[in-house]
Amino acid sequence: MIDLDITVVVQLINFLITLVVLNYLLVKPIRAKMKERADSIDAMTAEVEKFNEQAENKLQNYEEALAEARKAGTGERIKMKEAGEAEQDSILAAAQETAQDDLTKARSEIESQTKVALEKLRSQVDAMAAKAADKVLG
Repeated sequence: MIDLDITVVVQLINFLITLVVLNYLLVKPIRAKMKERADSIDAMTAEVEKFNEQAENKLQNYEEALAEARKAGTGERIKMKEAGEAEQDSILAAAQETAQDDLTKARSEIESQTKVALEKLRSQVDAMAAKAADKVLG
């Protein structure tokens, strides 16, 4: 059988004292640092998640604003194109009207000049016929 003498009891007491001292000096501070580090990591993880969420929100807002701006730009471009086409039609109509007026005036002027020239020729025909008859007859 095992004989228990006083040295075993002293060793047991030394072991327990060492265990208490080591727990106080090493284990508790290490556990505290580990908990502190875990809390810090959790806080940083939460901060990163919050930052990512904010970044996603900003990106979504930016994309919505960009889509809205593109839509507005497209609408504005269509309006300007329609306005340009309307102005083009107006200018062409005015030019055609002016050209038609000029053509009508030119035709009228040519017609009046033709009438004047025909009247002059008719009035001169009698005189020329008389001269020609005088020359032939005489």
